[in-house]
Amino acid sequence: MCYCKCFPCYRSFGYKHVLQNHERTHTGEKPFECPECHKRFTRDHHLKTHMRLHTGERPYRVIYVSIGYNLDINLCSRCDHCDRQFVQVANLRRHLRVHTGERPYNCEHCNAKFSDSNQLKAHILIHTNEKPFSCDR
Repeated sequence: MCYCKCFPCYRSFGYKHVLQNHERTHTGEKPFECPECHKRFTRDHHLKTHMRLHTGERPYRVIYVSIGYNLDINLCSRCDHCDRQFVQVANLRRHLRVHTGERPYNCEHCNAKFSDSNQLKAHILIHTNEKPFSCDR
């Protein structure tokens, strides 16, 4: 185990590959591309999860068994508003806010509201004057 440090934010990581994954949050690099739709991802397992939408793979199956009745349920979730599919239910929940207008994340410094926690985190930088990115030019 090594202790690798990220220089833009000075966070430390025990493994170099974890640092490399983290550094992509600063660079925006997305090296993993879907061969079907060309969407890009920061991590290989995000691409593998996404590929299930194209392949129809159902790694998570639930079989309900009752008296004389079997029901095999595919846990791939679909948005009722626009038919987008999501492998992870949490992503469907976040997506639904596009349609409902729900903004559950509130800024404690002003009246701004956001539908996604990452949007709030980016907004808070306005109040803290924190500048996590720097330009060498």
